[in-house]
Amino acid sequence: MHTVYNLLIYLASFGLSIVARFNKKMKLFVNGRKDVFEILQQQISSEDKTIWFHCASLGEFEQGVPIMEALKKLKPDHKIVVSFFSPSGFEIKKNTPLADAVVYLPMDTQLNAKKFIATIHPSMALFVKYEFWPNYLFELQKKNIPTLLVSGVFREKQIFFKPFGGFMRKALATFEHFFVQDENSERLLQSIGFKNIKVSGDTRFDRVSHQIQMDNTLKFADEFKGNSICIVCGSIWQEDEAILLDYINSAPENVKFIIAPHKIEPDKIEAFTKNILKKTVLHSKIDEVNISEYAVLIIDCIGLLSKLYSYADIAYVGGAMGKTGLHNILEPATFGVPIIIGKNYENFPEALRLRDLAGLFSVENADECSEILSKFINNADFRNKTGMISGHFVNKNIGATKKIINYIIENYN
Repeated sequence: MHTVYNLLIYLASFGLSIVARFNKKMKLFVNGRKDVFEILQQQISSEDKTIWFHCASLGEFEQGVPIMEALKKLKPDHKIVVSFFSPSGFEIKKNTPLADAVVYLPMDTQLNAKKFIATIHPSMALFVKYEFWPNYLFELQKKNIPTLLVSGVFREKQIFFKPFGGFMRKALATFEHFFVQDENSERLLQSIGFKNIKVSGDTRFDRVSHQIQMDNTLKFADEFKGNSICIVCGSIWQEDEAILLDYINSAPENVKFIIAPHKIEPDKIEAFTKNILKKTVLHSKIDEVNISEYAVLIIDCIGLLSKLYSYADIAYVGGAMGKTGLHNILEPATFGVPIIIGKNYENFPEALRLRDLAGLFSVENADECSEILSKFINNADFRNKTGMISGHFVNKNIGATKKIINYIIENYN
């Protein structure tokens, strides 16, 4: 099976190189991997002590941040190496001050795995949430490098739990310990013979809980909101725009909207703006206008959303109306904000749990979206109670990072 897997990886690599000629994102994916070893050789010396974090994309990086911060304090003599699989994670975080080296993860060939691990020679490897690359995992095991999974989530449909999943179960067995988010993941791992598991929760709770302690002041947001009720629509896609548009155009005068698209694509932002009947301004143009006169503010830059949620009375979090995946609901929840999302969120346990607590509401179409928004706007008690549930949900679930760090101290310090 290992031979078949390696053949499939080589075929995939070849196929991706062809697709990259016609697809901008895939071009970043392919070209970004060409200089990985040169970058690492410049930034990591043979004498350096290192800790390696692998993150699929941006969301997993955010889950890894609290652990990175804690390990930098615990092991200040170690360099942090972060690898990404996806361009959307690498391109945004390639200059993060938390890491000493940030690179794409080379494709999972035996040669790449051997060379990559020899180059960074980590004293420990942490894989965040998922992505299980057998050749890298087998090479880590061969070198006796402790490997942990943090904020892991497992689902019954994954190959590990199928009769034909023996090869991937063997790769999973290379982990010294699994820190999982929920009891269901623990049960699934136990069902295939693993006992080295701890239900630690999701490190994102720790990550977002720090945000509320920071200075979240944004002068332009203060001026824009004034005394209005503010709805922040974060990380939205076209499917989200479609169900929000009716309410935006019909909302009462005392309601304002801050809209942060997931991707900053000027042509798509312009097309959406043309359909908005309210007075609308782009963030890039706010110095040219009196922003308090506008009802809709579109954020055509990145890096502001976590602070903007502090101005929200209601939050709509994008990604779940389509198939791209729900974005981080914990960022608004930490500020005690009621949350609305789309319909496709069954793979996001934090959303399921918050929905069951009535701190989050899911909508399937524009009518349902307008109905729940109207209820939040017209009923302050309902809005405040729902927000209180969201804030309490975050506060109650912090502590995953401490559990992971305590394990590292006890076993590897």
